[in-house]
Amino acid sequence: MGLRTTITERQRRLGYELKQLRENAGLSASEAADRLGMGRAQLSQIENGKTTILTERLRQLCRLCGCKDKTYIDALIAMSETTGKGWWTAYKKPMEQGPLNMAELEAGSTALRMHQSLLIPGLFQTADYARALFRSPELGFENIEDTLRFRMERQHVLTRDNPPTVHAVIHESALRMRFGGTQVLRGQLLHLVEIARLPNVTIQVYPFTSQAHAALTGNFVHAIPSVPALGTVVLEHPTGFQYLRDPDSLAQYEVLFDGLTKYALAPVDVSLAPEAHSVKDSLALIQHVLYTL
Repeated sequence: MGLRTTITERQRRLGYELKQLRENAGLSASEAADRLGMGRAQLSQIENGKTTILTERLRQLCRLCGCKDKTYIDALIAMSETTGKGWWTAYKKPMEQGPLNMAELEAGSTALRMHQSLLIPGLFQTADYARALFRSPELGFENIEDTLRFRMERQHVLTRDNPPTVHAVIHESALRMRFGGTQVLRGQLLHLVEIARLPNVTIQVYPFTSQAHAALTGNFVHAIPSVPALGTVVLEHPTGFQYLRDPDSLAQYEVLFDGLTKYALAPVDVSLAPEAHSVKDSLALIQHVLYTL
Protein backbone atom coordinates (compact mmCIF):
# COMPACT_ATOMS: atom_id res chain seq x y z
CA MET A 1 0.00 0.00 0.00
CA GLY A 2 1.32 3.44 -0.93
CA LEU A 3 2.12 6.16 1.55
CA ARG A 4 -0.54 8.72 2.38
CA THR A 5 -0.09 12.17 0.90
CA THR A 6 -2.40 13.72 3.51
CA ILE A 7 -2.36 12.50 7.09
CA THR A 8 -5.34 13.21 9.34
CA GLU A 9 -5.04 13.89 13.05
CA ARG A 10 -6.73 10.55 13.80
CA GLN A 11 -4.04 8.76 11.80
CA ARG A 12 -1.26 10.70 13.51
CA ARG A 13 -2.88 10.02 16.89
CA LEU A 14 -2.94 6.27 16.24
CA GLY A 15 0.68 6.27 15.11
CA TYR A 16 1.73 8.25 18.15
CA GLU A 17 -0.05 5.81 20.47
CA LEU A 18 1.58 2.78 18.85
CA LYS A 19 5.00 4.39 19.17
CA GLN A 20 4.34 5.12 22.86
CA LEU A 21 3.33 1.50 23.40
CA ARG A 22 6.58 0.31 21.86
CA GLU A 23 8.79 2.77 23.71
CA ASN A 24 7.08 2.12 27.05
CA ALA A 25 7.79 -1.58 26.54
CA GLY A 26 11.49 -0.75 26.12
CA LEU A 27 11.64 -1.90 22.51
CA SER A 28 13.64 -0.15 19.81
CA ALA A 29 12.02 0.28 16.40
CA SER A 30 14.37 -2.34 14.94
CA GLU A 31 13.61 -4.88 17.68
CA ALA A 32 9.86 -4.43 17.39
CA ALA A 33 9.93 -4.58 13.59
CA ASP A 34 11.95 -7.81 13.63
CA ARG A 35 9.57 -9.48 16.07
CA LEU A 36 6.57 -8.33 14.08
CA GLY A 37 8.06 -9.60 10.82
CA MET A 38 8.29 -6.28 9.05
CA GLY A 39 10.94 -3.79 8.06
CA ARG A 40 11.97 -0.98 10.34
CA ALA A 41 11.01 1.56 7.68
CA GLN A 42 7.47 0.16 7.51
CA LEU A 43 7.05 0.38 11.28
CA SER A 44 8.34 3.96 11.20
CA GLN A 45 5.79 4.83 8.52
CA ILE A 46 3.00 3.33 10.65
CA GLU A 47 4.12 5.28 13.72
CA ASN A 48 4.17 8.49 11.67
CA GLY A 49 0.66 7.87 10.33
CA LYS A 50 1.90 7.53 6.77
CA THR A 51 0.46 4.06 6.23
CA THR A 52 -2.06 1.71 7.79
CA ILE A 53 -1.50 -1.30 10.03
CA LEU A 54 -3.36 -4.58 9.63
CA THR A 55 -5.66 -5.41 12.54
CA GLU A 56 -3.95 -8.69 13.38
CA ARG A 57 -0.56 -7.02 13.33
CA LEU A 58 -1.87 -4.30 15.63
CA ARG A 59 -3.04 -6.99 18.06
CA GLN A 60 0.35 -8.64 17.73
CA LEU A 61 2.07 -5.35 18.57
CA CYS A 62 -0.12 -4.94 21.67
CA ARG A 63 0.76 -8.47 22.82
CA LEU A 64 4.43 -7.80 22.16
CA CYS A 65 4.25 -4.66 24.30
CA GLY A 66 2.42 -6.43 27.12
CA CYS A 67 -0.80 -4.44 26.68
CA LYS A 68 -3.84 -6.42 27.91
CA ASP A 69 -6.44 -3.66 28.23
CA LYS A 70 -9.17 -4.93 25.88
CA THR A 71 -11.12 -1.65 25.85
CA TYR A 72 -8.01 0.29 24.92
CA ILE A 73 -6.95 -2.24 22.26
CA ASP A 74 -10.44 -2.24 20.74
CA ALA A 75 -10.31 1.57 20.59
CA LEU A 76 -6.97 1.42 18.75
CA ILE A 77 -8.42 -1.09 16.30
CA ALA A 78 -11.43 1.15 15.71
CA MET A 79 -9.10 4.09 15.00
CA SER A 80 -7.17 1.94 12.55
CA GLU A 81 -10.11 0.36 10.74
CA THR A 82 -12.32 3.43 10.29
CA THR A 83 -12.36 4.94 6.83
CA GLY A 84 -12.39 8.44 8.29
CA LYS A 85 -15.27 9.33 5.99
CA GLY A 86 -18.13 11.46 7.25
CA TRP A 87 -20.14 14.51 6.31
CA TRP A 88 -16.85 16.49 6.27
CA THR A 89 -15.56 14.40 3.35
CA ALA A 90 -17.58 16.54 0.94
CA TYR A 91 -15.53 19.57 2.03
CA LYS A 92 -12.06 18.17 1.32
CA LYS A 93 -11.50 20.48 -1.64
CA PRO A 94 -12.64 23.85 -0.26
CA MET A 95 -11.45 23.33 3.33
CA GLU A 96 -7.97 23.01 4.79
CA GLN A 97 -7.01 19.93 6.81
CA GLY A 98 -7.27 21.64 10.21
CA PRO A 99 -11.05 22.16 10.22
CA LEU A 100 -11.55 18.68 8.73
CA ASN A 101 -9.52 17.21 11.59
CA MET A 102 -11.63 19.16 14.08
CA ALA A 103 -14.86 17.83 12.61
CA GLU A 104 -13.62 14.23 12.76
CA LEU A 105 -12.40 14.66 16.35
CA GLU A 106 -15.78 16.08 17.38
CA ALA A 107 -17.60 13.25 15.64
CA GLY A 108 -15.57 10.66 17.55
CA SER A 109 -15.88 12.31 20.96
CA THR A 110 -18.08 11.48 23.91
CA ALA A 111 -17.16 14.76 25.60
CA LEU A 112 -15.86 18.16 24.50
CA ARG A 113 -14.39 20.68 26.94
CA MET A 114 -13.50 24.11 25.58
CA HIS A 115 -12.38 27.59 26.53
CA GLN A 116 -12.71 30.73 24.41
CA SER A 117 -11.62 34.21 25.42
CA LEU A 118 -12.58 36.52 22.54
CA LEU A 119 -15.02 34.58 20.34
CA ILE A 120 -18.17 32.58 20.86
CA PRO A 121 -17.14 28.94 20.21
CA GLY A 122 -17.74 27.77 16.65
CA LEU A 123 -20.25 25.10 17.71
CA PHE A 124 -22.46 27.85 19.19
CA GLN A 125 -22.15 30.54 16.50
CA THR A 126 -25.07 31.89 14.48
CA ALA A 127 -24.66 32.12 10.72
CA ASP A 128 -24.62 35.95 10.87
CA TYR A 129 -21.94 35.99 13.58
CA ALA A 130 -19.78 33.43 11.76
CA ARG A 131 -20.14 35.27 8.44
CA ALA A 132 -19.02 38.51 10.08
CA LEU A 133 -15.92 36.73 11.41
CA PHE A 134 -15.08 35.18 8.06
CA ARG A 135 -15.39 38.55 6.32
CA SER A 136 -12.68 40.07 8.52
CA PRO A 137 -9.86 41.02 6.11
CA GLU A 138 -7.25 39.94 8.65
CA LEU A 139 -8.46 36.33 8.50
CA GLY A 140 -8.12 36.14 4.74
CA PHE A 141 -10.96 33.67 4.05
CA GLU A 142 -11.54 33.20 0.32
CA ASN A 143 -14.38 30.65 0.28
CA ILE A 144 -16.62 32.34 2.83
CA GLU A 145 -19.85 30.54 1.93
CA ASP A 146 -18.21 27.09 1.88
CA THR A 147 -16.56 27.84 5.21
CA LEU A 148 -19.87 29.04 6.62
CA ARG A 149 -21.76 25.94 5.48
CA PHE A 150 -19.03 23.77 6.97
CA ARG A 151 -19.29 25.54 10.34
CA MET A 152 -23.06 25.27 10.42
CA GLU A 153 -22.92 21.56 9.59
CA ARG A 154 -20.36 20.99 12.35
CA GLN A 155 -22.99 22.11 14.83
CA HIS A 156 -25.16 19.07 14.09
CA VAL A 157 -22.91 17.14 16.47
CA LEU A 158 -24.78 18.87 19.33
CA THR A 159 -28.13 17.33 18.40
CA ARG A 160 -27.18 14.01 16.80
CA ASP A 161 -28.17 10.68 18.34
CA ASN A 162 -26.01 10.09 21.43
CA PRO A 163 -24.36 13.52 21.23
CA PRO A 164 -21.21 14.31 23.19
CA THR A 165 -21.47 16.28 26.41
CA VAL A 166 -20.17 19.78 25.72
CA HIS A 167 -18.88 22.03 28.49
CA ALA A 168 -17.73 25.49 27.45
CA VAL A 169 -16.19 28.30 29.48
CA ILE A 170 -16.50 31.59 27.60
CA HIS A 171 -14.77 34.75 28.78
CA GLU A 172 -16.92 37.85 29.25
CA SER A 173 -14.82 39.55 26.55
CA ALA A 174 -16.39 37.26 23.95
CA LEU A 175 -19.87 38.43 24.98
CA ARG A 176 -18.92 42.03 24.23
CA MET A 177 -16.95 41.79 20.96
CA ARG A 178 -19.35 43.23 18.38
CA PHE A 179 -18.53 41.20 15.29
CA GLY A 180 -21.05 42.23 12.65
CA GLY A 181 -22.53 44.98 14.80
CA THR A 182 -25.00 45.26 17.65
CA GLN A 183 -27.88 43.31 16.13
CA VAL A 184 -25.66 40.41 15.11
CA LEU A 185 -24.26 40.22 18.63
CA ARG A 186 -27.73 40.41 20.16
CA GLY A 187 -28.87 37.50 18.01
CA GLN A 188 -25.74 35.57 18.94
CA LEU A 189 -26.23 36.02 22.68
CA LEU A 190 -29.89 35.01 22.47
CA HIS A 191 -28.83 31.93 20.50
CA LEU A 192 -26.24 31.12 23.17
CA VAL A 193 -28.99 31.02 25.78
CA GLU A 194 -31.05 28.71 23.55
CA ILE A 195 -28.09 26.39 23.04
CA ALA A 196 -27.76 26.13 26.82
CA ARG A 197 -31.22 24.51 26.88
CA LEU A 198 -29.77 21.37 25.30
CA PRO A 199 -29.38 18.69 27.99
CA ASN A 200 -25.86 17.82 26.85
CA VAL A 201 -24.54 21.42 26.84
CA THR A 202 -23.13 23.35 29.79
CA ILE A 203 -22.09 26.99 29.33
CA GLN A 204 -20.26 29.07 31.91
CA VAL A 205 -19.13 32.69 31.58
CA TYR A 206 -15.79 33.77 33.02
CA PRO A 207 -16.29 37.36 34.23
CA PHE A 208 -13.83 40.23 34.24
CA THR A 209 -14.15 40.34 38.02
CA SER A 210 -12.80 36.82 38.52
CA GLN A 211 -9.18 35.77 38.99
CA ALA A 212 -6.74 36.02 36.09
CA HIS A 213 -6.68 32.22 35.60
CA ALA A 214 -8.44 32.34 32.22
CA ALA A 215 -6.07 34.95 30.83
CA LEU A 216 -3.17 32.57 31.41
CA THR A 217 -4.86 29.53 29.88
CA GLY A 218 -5.46 30.41 26.23
CA ASN A 219 -8.09 28.96 23.90
CA PHE A 220 -8.41 25.21 23.52
CA VAL A 221 -10.72 22.29 22.85
CA HIS A 222 -10.20 18.99 24.65
CA ALA A 223 -11.81 16.26 22.53
CA ILE A 224 -12.40 13.19 24.69
CA PRO A 225 -13.34 9.84 23.08
CA SER A 226 -14.74 6.78 24.87
CA VAL A 227 -11.20 5.95 26.05
CA PRO A 228 -10.04 9.28 27.55
CA ALA A 229 -6.37 8.34 27.27
CA LEU A 230 -6.81 8.65 23.49
CA GLY A 231 -8.06 12.22 23.74
CA THR A 232 -6.58 15.24 22.00
CA VAL A 233 -6.20 18.87 23.03
CA VAL A 234 -6.49 21.24 20.07
CA LEU A 235 -4.94 24.70 20.19
CA GLU A 236 -5.93 27.05 17.37
CA HIS A 237 -3.41 29.66 16.26
CA PRO A 238 -3.61 32.25 13.48
CA THR A 239 -1.31 30.04 11.42
CA GLY A 240 -3.09 26.74 12.06
CA PHE A 241 -3.83 24.06 14.64
CA GLN A 242 -1.59 22.43 17.22
CA TYR A 243 -2.47 19.00 18.61
CA LEU A 244 -1.40 17.77 22.04
CA ARG A 245 -1.55 14.02 22.57
CA ASP A 246 0.89 13.12 25.33
CA PRO A 247 -0.50 12.09 28.75
CA ASP A 248 1.15 15.01 30.58
CA SER A 249 -0.51 17.59 28.31
CA LEU A 250 -3.91 15.90 28.55
CA ALA A 251 -3.63 15.89 32.35
CA GLN A 252 -2.45 19.51 32.39
CA TYR A 253 -5.42 20.73 30.36
CA GLU A 254 -7.82 18.73 32.47
CA VAL A 255 -6.51 20.61 35.52
CA LEU A 256 -6.64 23.93 33.64
CA PHE A 257 -10.25 23.38 32.65
CA ASP A 258 -11.23 22.42 36.18
CA GLY A 259 -9.69 25.71 37.31
CA LEU A 260 -11.69 27.63 34.72
CA THR A 261 -14.97 26.06 35.86
CA LYS A 262 -14.10 26.82 39.48
CA TYR A 263 -13.64 30.55 38.94
CA ALA A 264 -16.33 31.02 36.26
CA LEU A 265 -19.91 31.93 37.08
CA ALA A 266 -22.50 29.21 37.64
CA PRO A 267 -23.73 27.65 34.36
CA VAL A 268 -26.54 29.09 32.29
CA ASP A 269 -29.75 27.50 33.57
CA VAL A 270 -32.88 28.74 31.81
CA SER A 271 -35.10 26.35 33.77
CA LEU A 272 -34.80 28.42 36.97
CA ALA A 273 -37.44 30.96 37.87
CA PRO A 274 -36.29 34.61 37.53
CA GLU A 275 -36.10 35.09 41.29
CA ALA A 276 -33.60 32.21 41.49
CA HIS A 277 -31.07 34.37 39.64
CA SER A 278 -30.66 36.76 42.55
CA VAL A 279 -27.03 35.67 42.80
CA LYS A 280 -24.61 36.36 39.98
CA ASP A 281 -24.55 33.58 37.41
CA SER A 282 -23.76 33.16 33.71
CA LEU A 283 -27.30 33.81 32.53
CA ALA A 284 -27.53 37.01 34.55
CA LEU A 285 -24.34 38.32 32.97
CA ILE A 286 -25.50 37.46 29.45
CA GLN A 287 -28.80 39.22 30.13
CA HIS A 288 -26.92 42.25 31.47
CA VAL A 289 -24.84 42.47 28.29
CA LEU A 290 -28.02 42.14 26.21
CA TYR A 291 -29.56 45.00 28.20
CA THR A 292 -26.63 47.26 27.36
CA LEU A 293 -26.78 46.64 23.60
